[in-house]
Amino acid sequence: MEFLRNLPQMDLMRSERMTFVQLIIPVESAHRAISYLGQLGLLQFRDLNDDKSPFQRTFVNQVKRCAEMSRKLRFFKDQIHKAGLLPSPHPASQPDIDIEELEVQLMEHEHELIEMNGNSDKLRQTYNELLEFKMVLQKASEFLVSSKSNGTVRETEMVENVFSTTDYNDTSSLLEQEMLPGPAIQSGVRFISGIICKSKVLTFERMLFRATRGNMFFNQAVADDQILDPSSNEMVEKTVFVVFFSGEQARTKILKICDAFGANCYPVPEDISRRMQITQEVASRLSELETTLDAGLRHRDKALTSIGFNLSKWMNMVKREKAVYDTLNMLNFDVTKKCLVGEGWCPIFAKSKIQETLQRATFDSNSQVGIIFHAMDAVESPPTYFRTNHFTSPFQEIVDAYGVANYQEANPAVYTIITFPFLFAVMFGDWGHGICLLLGALVLIARERKLGSQKLGSFMEMLFGGRYVLLLMSIFSIYCGLLYNEFFSVPFHIFGKSAYGCRDSSCSNAGTVGLLKVGDTYPFGVDPSWRGSRTELPFLNSLKMKMSILLGVVQMNLGIILSYFNAVFFGNSLDIKYQFVPQMIFLNSLFGYLSLLIVVKWCTGSQADLYHVMIYMFLSPFEDLRDNKLFWGQSVLQVILLLCAVVAVPWMLFPKPFILKRLHTERFQGRSYGLLGTSDMHNIDDEPDSARHHQHEEFNFSEVFVHQMIHSIEFVLGAVSNTASYLRLWALSLAHSELSTVFYEKVLLLAWGYKNPIIRLVGLAVFAFATAFILLMMETLSAFLHALRLHWVEFQGKFYHGEGYKFRPFSFAALTEDDD
Repeated sequence: MEFLRNLPQMDLMRSERMTFVQLIIPVESAHRAISYLGQLGLLQFRDLNDDKSPFQRTFVNQVKRCAEMSRKLRFFKDQIHKAGLLPSPHPASQPDIDIEELEVQLMEHEHELIEMNGNSDKLRQTYNELLEFKMVLQKASEFLVSSKSNGTVRETEMVENVFSTTDYNDTSSLLEQEMLPGPAIQSGVRFISGIICKSKVLTFERMLFRATRGNMFFNQAVADDQILDPSSNEMVEKTVFVVFFSGEQARTKILKICDAFGANCYPVPEDISRRMQITQEVASRLSELETTLDAGLRHRDKALTSIGFNLSKWMNMVKREKAVYDTLNMLNFDVTKKCLVGEGWCPIFAKSKIQETLQRATFDSNSQVGIIFHAMDAVESPPTYFRTNHFTSPFQEIVDAYGVANYQEANPAVYTIITFPFLFAVMFGDWGHGICLLLGALVLIARERKLGSQKLGSFMEMLFGGRYVLLLMSIFSIYCGLLYNEFFSVPFHIFGKSAYGCRDSSCSNAGTVGLLKVGDTYPFGVDPSWRGSRTELPFLNSLKMKMSILLGVVQMNLGIILSYFNAVFFGNSLDIKYQFVPQMIFLNSLFGYLSLLIVVKWCTGSQADLYHVMIYMFLSPFEDLRDNKLFWGQSVLQVILLLCAVVAVPWMLFPKPFILKRLHTERFQGRSYGLLGTSDMHNIDDEPDSARHHQHEEFNFSEVFVHQMIHSIEFVLGAVSNTASYLRLWALSLAHSELSTVFYEKVLLLAWGYKNPIIRLVGLAVFAFATAFILLMMETLSAFLHALRLHWVEFQGKFYHGEGYKFRPFSFAALTEDDD
């Protein structure tokens, strides 16, 4: 026991030792101190204002200002994206500015951009109207010339037209003359010309026909140019139309329908000279507007480009500033209102770094009063913190997905680094498929720096985060594939000649009669001659099933042994005597014995039926084993092991609750004399782990007993079900091998039997598709999930509580990974 305590501690085996600290910070240096601590990222603050809403906190106004600046920065980012520009990934090298100056700059930039956007929108709207008017003049002229030659138009043009805006009316004297009210034409044919979205033309024409009861003539023509929609910033196709009608009532209906469909109506003079004059005036006005718009866009793009150079830097500044004030809102003022008091957790190794950081903050802020930093006792459990790197982090995430470890509880991730990819490979064993996974993992690792700086999709991000898990899974898959001697289900004589040969020279009955052993045993893995023989499936099934049981018993024993190390670390002798010992006895009396029988049978080549041995060990423990006897004294050993297993169940169930009750009674037996008030008694009560913290707790014996009974029954039943659960290693390995065989023999070889190259190419394509999407994707996911289940339930369930909470320090590095 003393030897185990003196062993050096592993980095990942136990979480970092934490301490609860208190900070007393003068107001003048509070902001700088919190900023420096955010850069350090080793202190988790505790919220001392849980009872207050966000609007009742001290620095709520500063948080609102930061939120407003974040809104402006998001507005700039949207404008840059809308303009088709790319923000610079490398910020411009400019002198640092404080947050107040940045706030003024952002306000000026926002006001400038809003003004430019407003002017641009007005100019764009005018430009669109002029462009539409030009196209209406061109297309309507064709209709009018055609109708005039046929004598269909005998009346003057319509004198009242609808415009979507009045800005253009002030720019053209000819248009003003067209808009002047004149004498109403009581008879004859009139027309209304305009433009409408192409997608609405059919519905628009049908509505006009119904509203006028067919008393109209509708002409249309597709516009030559597309119009830019300012709302969606997309080009829209439009259609020019001219509606001929008669009567004032029809005119009113048509104008209302045009307004409802968003059609813009424009006046088209019937006189050709006036039409040409207006067309020339519109064209000159369009050229002026184009020049103005281009100049405005260049000016806006220049402003956005200058903003884009500093956008990422400004966003980081604002995010950090907001995080600092959010953290300051977790602190309380002291009685004098001159200092802020904060509490939190930090690793013990970081205390010196935090003190140096606080001293630097005091010096840089020119404060006359230093920051007080000292450790305190805490009632609640500390957070869990493991120092991980790129390699160990994904394995730790696999464990944390089940539950975060309790403070300084044994960490399963240490063993998961090896056992998880190995159990995956047992189910996925094929060194051809393993090489494919290895190539994918190497590509992700080779492009690690490039992919790490990019925004990836959810699936790709998950795959990139687990690149080292994929690497180990592929390496172990190659190893297990060599053991199974399967390369895309094809065996190879890699390590020498086969130990088996045919019974006759023709080898015609190898698949029915079988093979003879003619040489030494194959040196590594499964002999390739088993493939295709009549005993292939029985042999491989027996091998993989027994191997699965052996692996399961070993891993479950490892889990129970880790519970022993937990009990030793926390000084819980009851768990060692009344949990670890009976659990080891029960599991190994039954399934440890089964594993022993498997190994002995392999070594001796016995034909004993292990099913019969294990079943009759319970039904008839004193029966003679006869042909199923594997070693001397087996019958006596079975009886002893069965008795040990029976004794282990009450050993787990009864002693611990009664001993806990006795200890509780002895602990609180003399508490009524605690008012004597000696200094020694005070010191005992002031200890963090003393009984003072538990003097008001009531010991509920029935609850403790029921909990222990549930735990004992769960372990007894789980020992059977968990051992059977490891048979999934055999089942998935068999399924993967048989699927590979089917795709190879029934797809690739079948297609290769034809001499037609097209059939061969189709067969090769189907085989490649099935290998990539079924065997390399679906089977990989299936084996991954089953390996996850074996670790979470069968392995971690033996020792791992997973009821802790993560150490989440205040860190600027974590902020940069989050989106706005």
